[in-house]
Amino acid sequence: MNHWPFIAAAYAITIAGTLGVVFASFASMRRAERQADSLTRRD
Repeated sequence: MNHWPFIAAAYAITIAGTLGVVFASFASMRRAERQADSLTRRD
């Protein structure tokens, strides 16, 4: 029995999940930085 399709799918899911978390974290960080900037810029 060939296990490579399962191994490839597991790696694909792991990579996709990791990239999803990275992009979600980046978006959250950018949003928080904008909110922090708006608190310090009282023009």
